[in-house]
Amino acid sequence: MMKRAILIVLDSVGIGEMPDAHLYGDVGSNTLGNIAKAVGGMEVPHLEALGLGNIAPLEGVKPQDPPQGAYGKAAELSVGKDTVTGHWEMAGVILEKPLNTYPEGFSKEIMDAFEAKIGRKTLGNVVASGTEIIVELGEEHMRTGYPIIYTSADSVFQIAAHEEIIPLEELYRYCEIAREMLVGDWQVGRVIARPFVGEPGNFQRTANRKDYALDPFNKTILEYVKEAGQNVMCVGKIEDVFNKIGVTHAIHTKNNLEGVEETLNYLDANLPGLIWSNLVDFDMKFGHRNDYEGYYASIREFDRELPRLLEKMGEEDLLIITADHGCDPTTASTDHSREYIPILVYGQSVRPGATLGIRRTFSDIGKTVLEYLGVENTLYGESFLHEIQK
Repeated sequence: MMKRAILIVLDSVGIGEMPDAHLYGDVGSNTLGNIAKAVGGMEVPHLEALGLGNIAPLEGVKPQDPPQGAYGKAAELSVGKDTVTGHWEMAGVILEKPLNTYPEGFSKEIMDAFEAKIGRKTLGNVVASGTEIIVELGEEHMRTGYPIIYTSADSVFQIAAHEEIIPLEELYRYCEIAREMLVGDWQVGRVIARPFVGEPGNFQRTANRKDYALDPFNKTILEYVKEAGQNVMCVGKIEDVFNKIGVTHAIHTKNNLEGVEETLNYLDANLPGLIWSNLVDFDMKFGHRNDYEGYYASIREFDRELPRLLEKMGEEDLLIITADHGCDPTTASTDHSREYIPILVYGQSVRPGATLGIRRTFSDIGKTVLEYLGVENTLYGESFLHEIQK
């Protein structure tokens, strides 16, 4: 038989503050819990059936006895609360010190070096929302031809440019220059191309975003699976987060629905190995914009699609649904939040109602995937496969 592990990351769908949340300014953050309260109770029948309400109290989501799947949550052992940190830890990379962030913008030294290398000045160099900064500086960018540089609470160096002013290939070249520079003391987790189109007053970001990540600091589940002769099929930004290392197949997506469709397409392809999908709308479109109603609508949309995924699963498929951090849209902050991540596991070999408790690291997920696929490894963490099997 052909074994497959399907790992779906609901980007930023955290399930309550971690004990060290105070160190991150995140006391009171609870992405799922606070959204459920804000909307007067969540209706997510398919996630509820798998055991979402068994992990933690969520208004409107009843604990099942027993749920269809196994359930639990995981703490983040790494220092940090961003995309790269969360995904890397799931894959077996623990960060003992956080990736650099630039809450005051990038140093004069960095910006002078970057401008010298690209041969033009820049605009911005501030912490900003990507949609707001193009409203603010887009017209000046079109007039001057200077790219817009901005960052966020994440370890990112973002370059926004109008596609008719700085062609995509040129923008991508700028990103490659920044990626080469931003290592060592200047290190950032990701350099991101943020192209847009339109006229002043009506700018829109395009789907031609491109991420340039650091190489992971040690061997990950992707490399282990690939070296074992199995497939590593990535949906959404997974390929970018791991800088393509260990990836055999990849497809980028514009939204969650497309992410679900491409996951289904990989299931149809019947290739053994790992399917790893990131569904980013929760975080990008709603969490960072403090839109709890939109966030809830997006959770319900995924819940409606979930039966299609479950129906496609074969006898030897294992599905893990989880997250990479929180991004509570009900708090004053628009940044990620330091939260536990939910874990729901489903498959014909999974004992309904098996409880995982609180895992001490996200790496337990990667360790479980490797054990399920029969891949020997020295990854950090502890597999929970024996705790959930029938």
